[in-house]
This record gives sequence, structure tokens and C-alpha cells, in this order.
Amino acid sequence: MKKIYVCSRLAGDYEANTEAAREYSRYVMKECGAIAIAPHLLFPQFLDDSDPKDRELGQKAGLELLESSDELWYFGDSVSQGMVREICAAKEMGIPVRYVPEEEWNNDRHHEKEVLSL
Repeated sequence: MKKIYVCSRLAGDYEANTEAAREYSRYVMKECGAIAIAPHLLFPQFLDDSDPKDRELGQKAGLELLESSDELWYFGDSVSQGMVREICAAKEMGIPVRYVPEEEWNNDRHHEKEVLSL
């Protein structure tokens, strides 16, 4: 299976961004048949993202996971500084980078809403 590094915003609306990252990861695994690597879902379980030292440690660990990924896919309607760091690192490592627009990953949910409204 391909390993896809899921890159999306965490800071800001933490709860909404965490739920969105779950949706992106679900899409990668269930719809694309790849392994979703989403450090921003894993590390905040035991590191405090609001603590600069913990945040830096989590970002460094995420970049280590990025090295073993086949591709980086980024999601969302805005790109944070942390995302820029990951995207630039992927490019430097020669890892393909791809933007996944909402209409692609959210296509099944839009279809379900259309069917329910009929």
C-alpha cells in the first residue's frame, strides 16, 4: 500500500480541524486504498500543541514520518505555516506533493446529501 502523508491545518479551530483531518485520512484509506499518515492526529494525543517545545518536537517527528511516505497530499481551503514547512520539506526530499480539492475528497458526502434531499 502507498503511504500518503496527510497535510492539513490543525491550529485555529482545533476541534473542526481535527475532525476534518479525520475525514481526509478516512478518504485516503477507504476511497484511495492507501495508508494515511497523519501526525497531527497522533501527536496531540500526548504533546501539547500550544506549548512551543512540544509543537516543535511534534513537527520534527512528523517530518521523520514524511521521509518514509510515498506522497504528501494537502487538504483544506488555507495553508498554515506548519503546512508550508511540510510541503517544502516534501519537495526537498523529492516526495510528490498533491493538493486534493474538497470536491474530490468530499464527493461521496455531497452525493449522499443530494440523494437525501430528493
